[in-house]
Amino acid sequence: MKKSFVPLTLMIIGGLLVLGAALFVILRPGVSQNSSTPSVQGLTTADIDRVQLKEAKAAFDSGEATFVDVRSQTAFAEDHIPGAVSIPLDELQNRLDELDPSDWIILY
Repeated sequence: MKKSFVPLTLMIIGGLLVLGAALFVILRPGVSQNSSTPSVQGLTTADIDRVQLKEAKAAFDSGEATFVDVRSQTAFAEDHIPGAVSIPLDELQNRLDELDPSDWIILY
């Protein structure tokens, strides 16, 4: 049976809105990181770079972006975007070195 792409699409949208802020602040070029635990305090929704669903889907289709699934390992094991990297949100700050900051990284 073919799976619907709708739940995956909704996860991408939600993840981009809620979690994109953390990666934007952490990996923003030209910003020095003086502590081992980057802070996102004071961040507002105006600070978040958003990716439209159509653009995220095109990046997925072309392999242009790295998709990072920040849900639990259990949720990742149940279903995930093909080729996505699993880094649960509570591990993200400690595992940033696994990501190339020059890549287009989309969190969901």
